Amino acid sequence: MKKPTVDEVLQQGIYGPLETKPDERRKYLGTIRERIIVALYKRQVAETEVYPQIKQSMNKYPGAQLLLNGNMNYEALSKYIKLATKNKVVHKIVTNKEHDTEIGLVLAMSHAIDKEEIFISKTQPLPEKSQYKKGFFSKIFKR
Repeated sequence: MKKPTVDEVLQQGIYGPLETKPDERRKYLGTIRERIIVALYKRQVAETEVYPQIKQSMNKYPGAQLLLNGNMNYEALSKYIKLATKNKVVHKIVTNKEHDTEIGLVLAMSHAIDKEEIFISKTQPLPEKSQYKKGFFSKIFKR
């Protein structure tokens, strides 16, 4: 390892330690893309219903951390805070006064998982009765 120069030490003393991918960290509420399990935009977090994929992901990845955008209204975030508390998932409200991102919620791990698709497009409706497979007797006894 090379020895840091005096200029590098002074720069880190003034501005803090060097950070990997600072633009990506500002966008994804303090984490990087390769660690994200699921992310929601602000408009999705503001919806009245909780996305079931978030709950499923919390159950599937118990060591995950929930990051919430602190620039949003607390009422919109509270349902996800309650869900995280119920599922014993660590949550943190992240507020960045210098940069506002369109991301409202991120569920991430402390290590890379490299998930290809992190954004949820819409809530998935539950299957209706007509979508269930029909059994043998439903063919015999048609109504």
